[in-house]
Amino acid sequence: MLTLIPIEFTRYFLHGLFLLAGCFSTLCALMNWDWFFKSPNAQFIVKPLGRTYARLFYGIVGIVLLTIGILGLS
Repeated sequence: MLTLIPIEFTRYFLHGLFLLAGCFSTLCALMNWDWFFKSPNAQFIVKPLGRTYARLFYGIVGIVLLTIGILGLS
């Protein structure tokens, strides 16, 4: 079977992306960055929930992504 990219590299790469996304989401929630919460993509969550609950939502998403990344690497 021909494998272009070793499966271990792919696994580490994907879990690394989960870690980066989790760190980013958690930091945005903790630091309450205006540039993030005023972006059009974040407005999808901010408008119906309000800024406080959107921060909570992104904080929970960040923790979940961090958990997946850490458990996947162990």
